[in-house]
Amino acid sequence: MPPPNGACGSLYVVATPIGNLGDMSERAVTVLKSVATIACEDTRVTGVLLRRFGIATPMLAYHDHNAEHVRPQILARLETGQSFALVSDAGTPLISDPGYKLVKDCADAGIAVIPVPGASAPLAALMGAGLPTDRFYFGGFLPPKSKARCDALAEVKPLKATLVFFESPHRIAATLRDMADVLGARPAAVGRELTKLHEEFRRGTLAELAAFYESAETRGEIVVVVNGAGDSDAQAAPLDIRSALTDALKSMSVRDAADTVAKATGTARREVYALALELAKEK
Repeated sequence: MPPPNGACGSLYVVATPIGNLGDMSERAVTVLKSVATIACEDTRVTGVLLRRFGIATPMLAYHDHNAEHVRPQILARLETGQSFALVSDAGTPLISDPGYKLVKDCADAGIAVIPVPGASAPLAALMGAGLPTDRFYFGGFLPPKSKARCDALAEVKPLKATLVFFESPHRIAATLRDMADVLGARPAAVGRELTKLHEEFRRGTLAELAAFYESAETRGEIVVVVNGAGDSDAQAAPLDIRSALTDALKSMSVRDAADTVAKATGTARREVYALALELAKEK
């Protein structure tokens, strides 16, 4: 669909493919050809896409490192009547990138912001995960350090919504292990290289997925989808966990007792193990 009359001076937020170029919409191509300038994260990456679709529109780099300097320039040009498109390297802009600041400034200045929707890695992962989609929380990338990552996971643990995160290949095993420790025995899915040639989904409990990726060489872009808190994830009362641990410690090691009770109650292993240590010391 071509831009409406009088579109000059508007900011188009345009989604681009996350891997499969067939996901580029006809409307996105039309808009990118019609605007005065395309603001993009990396002109080299976007340049490949533009050449593929015969788009000769000039580009302007707009990313984390230059945004504060470039954003006023874009706003000034928009106010003179020029149209702009905002794209990311792949997928939907504003999902884990600084573009929202430009949108906010445009909205504050009364400049029209027009979304051109399309591919999105979090939504693609939700579509194939096999987990509830009526309510979800997107958390972007979790912190790289285990302690900070576990703290972040503890914050979202009570949410009765499916959890969606980005992760890198070299951290996926450690992240899944921390998720299993903090969130407990929840079903989850890992989507890798979505829409690309080697796309795959792997499903299981967080502990099962952690075990797999601890022994598998992993490459590509990854989205992790985790079942939210709900009736099936309700934790046993502290007294019940204490009683179960007390019985288990009569015949098991602290580690084995914690594993057994955590699985039986759906409680995070980290919490059960800490309580098991306390009971063992008391004993």
